[in-house]
Amino acid sequence: MSCCQDHLYRGMKPKEIARRWFLQQCGVGLGAVALTSLLGETGLAAPDTRPADPLAPKKPPLVPKAKRVIFLFMAGAPSHLELFDYKPQLAKFDGTLPPPDLLKGYRAAFINPNSKLLGPKFKFAKYGQSGAELSELLPHLAKTADNIAIVKSMVTDAFNHAPGQLLMNTGTMQFGRPSMGAWVTYGLGSESKDLPAFVVFSSGKKGPSGGNSCWGSGFLPTVYQGVQFRSSGDPVLYLSNPPGVDPALQRDTLNSVKSLNQMRLNVTGDPEIATRVSSFEMAFRMQSSAPELMDVSQEPKPILDMYGAEPGKPSFANNCLLARRLVERGVRFVQLYHEAWDQHDHLVEDIQQNCKDTDQACAALLQDLKQRGMLDDTLVIWGGEFGRTPMVQGGSNGRDHHPNAFTMWLAGGGVKPGITLGESDDLGFNVTKDQVHVHDLHATILQLLGFEHTKLTYRFQGRDFRLTDVHGNVARQLLA
Repeated sequence: MSCCQDHLYRGMKPKEIARRWFLQQCGVGLGAVALTSLLGETGLAAPDTRPADPLAPKKPPLVPKAKRVIFLFMAGAPSHLELFDYKPQLAKFDGTLPPPDLLKGYRAAFINPNSKLLGPKFKFAKYGQSGAELSELLPHLAKTADNIAIVKSMVTDAFNHAPGQLLMNTGTMQFGRPSMGAWVTYGLGSESKDLPAFVVFSSGKKGPSGGNSCWGSGFLPTVYQGVQFRSSGDPVLYLSNPPGVDPALQRDTLNSVKSLNQMRLNVTGDPEIATRVSSFEMAFRMQSSAPELMDVSQEPKPILDMYGAEPGKPSFANNCLLARRLVERGVRFVQLYHEAWDQHDHLVEDIQQNCKDTDQACAALLQDLKQRGMLDDTLVIWGGEFGRTPMVQGGSNGRDHHPNAFTMWLAGGGVKPGITLGESDDLGFNVTKDQVHVHDLHATILQLLGFEHTKLTYRFQGRDFRLTDVHGNVARQLLA
């Protein structure tokens, strides 16, 4: 039984008719004090029943390499064939039909699998001492290639956006499960008292297809769900007080509401009441902490220039800088969604714009964390929900969804830097070496955070659930 459910179970005892409850609640407080003193002397006093802070920092069972996570989620699925996984054979056979045996049993999202092959559209070169092979579209990441681990052998079970994003973020294609960020904050709590434990930003053309479920808490108490911030103005709508409400009046109001909530919590033990109390108090503290956090104009000009960030102008670059400011202040999990990578057509021009919007800021985030001594214990993850087909879509300038092989990269937080893990075949169609399933990625992330992934569980509807469900193996080649 989880601690939250155990508290819920204990909270359902009939406190209304207990003698201690009568003395505490019925206007005879002195009697309660006397009783508590007497029981304390005899060693029979009941333990403090006030709920513990669900977001208090917790120590993981294993020695952690990472203390916090920044997940740069490129929603819409970037083409690995244009960015990370150069295939000379694909270029050679551009415009020809793929081998029939390659397509046996293959199911594409939209195109006829017998569509012609499409060669890579950009040049590649090797960078750093590691010799990482990267596209010309990633000149900034190329400069920090020795700090990242590239995984060219990712696979997933989903080939449409919403299921793929849910699987990458929650471990299942079904709605209603806790997100990775929720699991991490459930397991580790937060080191910040004035900001949420799990913060989400969104940039690009629209939000992720999986919606708020990508950062939801599922059946975990809602205190663990992600809080979506805006990158300019109030980070959360209605955070500022309306006209005529000063801090003193608001504090008095919150104290009264908190007292009523606490009375009900003492009776029912409902963890959602504790969440509500916590959220009200967090919002009050954020009225002081959030404006300072969001004011990136406080950053030195060289830092702003390094990210390509412009104060007051929402952008992925600003969000990357805010992510560093958040983890610096103790936030446990920050996720940045950039939804613009779904290139069924206009591949060349759109992926160029994607990289222009994101490459500099991603590289700057790594550099900034490293120069502050934070990269060693901050895990940074980059990737989307799946890859793109070697076959063409949209005439001659697009690719369909492809779950059989795609690329992600990780850095910091105990990840072995400067390596490339895994391979796909000559056409970038199937993984041929060191396959890493999404469940394996999740198991590896939890391992770096100090958890054996099969043991971070929560009992719900009669069974123990976990992020990796009944799957997952740690990709130990990625561990430093």
